[in-house]
Amino acid sequence: MHSKIQLSKEDLRQDKPTRDEYVKQAKIPLVLVLDHVTNSYNIGAFIRLADAFAIQKIIICGELTISDKKLKKASRNEAKWVDIEYSDSTTASLQSLIDDGYTVFGVELCQQSVDYKEITYPTACALVLGNERKGVSEAALKLSHHQIHISMFGMGNSLNVSTAGAIVLAECADQIRKISANIVTD
Repeated sequence: MHSKIQLSKEDLRQDKPTRDEYVKQAKIPLVLVLDHVTNSYNIGAFIRLADAFAIQKIIICGELTISDKKLKKASRNEAKWVDIEYSDSTTASLQSLIDDGYTVFGVELCQQSVDYKEITYPTACALVLGNERKGVSEAALKLSHHQIHISMFGMGNSLNVSTAGAIVLAECADQIRKISANIVTD
């Protein structure tokens, strides 16, 4: 019987694939598109989230002004497990995803946005998250099939972009995994 409540690193690794197996493992068809997100800690947090949920990839759009050293520190070296693409143009990246059959969700409080929990996410989707101060750009929102938001019940109007991303990503990834599990068992 274990005397500790907390799991050890070895306990945590027991149910995980080997590194070689993980690299070959299919990821869920979910893409995070970061629209001019510039803070290294936010980008690092998104990389860790992408690894945690085993999503297809992250596309970092706009000028990247952070060093590799800061990025590695912020992502706790998990970048090696995540497909990261860099793009000068958010709209070109979104159009490419749309052409490939992805449904795009802009995570931004807008005139027509709905609560993220009211959405049924399809198996191939992209979540667009915006700059820390400006949010998702108008151009990216125009290309989005849907605008979604997180309902706020306190006095604040927004969350940190990586916190908002984690909340929406968890719901979206969970729905896609359930759909995929039903497809496999049906």
